[in-house]
Amino acid sequence: MKVLAIDIGTSSVRSALFDAQARLVRVSKAARSYRLRHDVDHAAELGPALLLRATKDCLSETQRHLTKRQPQVIAASGFWHSLLGLDSAGNPLTPIYTWADARCVDDASLLRRRMNERAIQQRTGCMVRASFWPAKLIWLQRTRPKLFRRVARWVSPAEWIFEQLFGVRSCSHSMASGTGLYHLERHAWDEELLDTVGLKLSQLNPLQDCVQQRQTTIFTAIGDGAAGNLGSGATRPGLVAINVGTSAAARTIAPPGTPLPFGLFRFVVDEQRCLLGGAISNAGSLRAWCLRELRLPNEKREIEKLLRQKWKEISRLTILPFWVSERAPTWPDDLSGTIIGLSQATTAADLLAATVAASFHRLAETLRELETAAGRATKIIVSGGVVQSTVSLQMLADSLGREVEICAEPEASLRGAAVHALEQLGCEVPAAKIKRRLQNRPLQTAQRRKEAAQQRELERMLANQYSKREH
Repeated sequence: MKVLAIDIGTSSVRSALFDAQARLVRVSKAARSYRLRHDVDHAAELGPALLLRATKDCLSETQRHLTKRQPQVIAASGFWHSLLGLDSAGNPLTPIYTWADARCVDDASLLRRRMNERAIQQRTGCMVRASFWPAKLIWLQRTRPKLFRRVARWVSPAEWIFEQLFGVRSCSHSMASGTGLYHLERHAWDEELLDTVGLKLSQLNPLQDCVQQRQTTIFTAIGDGAAGNLGSGATRPGLVAINVGTSAAARTIAPPGTPLPFGLFRFVVDEQRCLLGGAISNAGSLRAWCLRELRLPNEKREIEKLLRQKWKEISRLTILPFWVSERAPTWPDDLSGTIIGLSQATTAADLLAATVAASFHRLAETLRELETAAGRATKIIVSGGVVQSTVSLQMLADSLGREVEICAEPEASLRGAAVHALEQLGCEVPAAKIKRRLQNRPLQTAQRRKEAAQQRELERMLANQYSKREH
């Protein structure tokens, strides 16, 4: 048996075949990259046609390695929270408004004044913030009312891809749980919230995790965060998965009754399991910005050399890495990227090293919040693009102040889609292999904590100033 797995991400799409033990068929792997369209008004959009073309190209490569033309099992992971409006024929009327699109910050603020955010967070697992569907829908009603009225259905990007490629019109419970419109206890769309944002139930796809289509079992896409935990082996309480890609997150499978602190999320993995965690918006995307805009060499050896040379000097700079509207753990909607400590001696390499470290400080704070709720992790498993940088991994371990285990799977979310399908089919799937373990260094951890404290103080100071201006 072969599983055709697809990982639809914010900056790239990947596909590959996996066997019944969730082992990658290496020759079948395909990938295509793309970039979001960012604007000064905090837009972060993706063209639906671009995403569909990239996915088709990947599948064309991967399916050449199938012994039969039609796969037995299809599974996917897709980036959470993003929104696409379709007409009655299923054609896009809007761009894909991604989780990073923050034009609806003011609408999110208005919603919080009308609602009890903590109550909504406990009910849906989501904050009432710009990343999620409610604020985006209210913003579209306010700014594009004619367009809003023309939309027949609202879907996630992965739902639309599956509709176009496989004729499946369904949304998994996992994907729905990342919208902000899903009732966790009822396992259904939250009709009260739908009424608040002006939607009818018929404007959303039915909730269905699996569809049988002739000889093929199709599992509708689960959220990429859920797939990341499954693919990296963090599949039970006590194991924390940290994935550092375009964005970054710390997540764990949470036992029933685990409290949900302010700033963190609770999303669905499958019928039995939920995920507790927090995500930061600025990680690999910020590194890519530095390489591109500061004209740094985009070559692995050179980047590693620069980071190794500069990581002792990053304490001279205090950075709020909020190039894209930030999320966990404090959700500072009103703040943007800030750098303190620039001088004539500051170099592009200094900025690269300091921004990487600044993102890791936010991730460390998110981990502390997560462990306060779920208990101290017995293992921290790291995956994502960060594993390609030994220096960055050491910086991460130092910022966390913990030993980390490096996942050997090059594509945790892609493998996680296959693991999800295989588990649902009753297969015993071995845990992902660990490449190596990396210890934090006590002296560097102490220094990183001082830097993180300076970062928190700068955030508090700017947040207070903004609050005074507002009042």
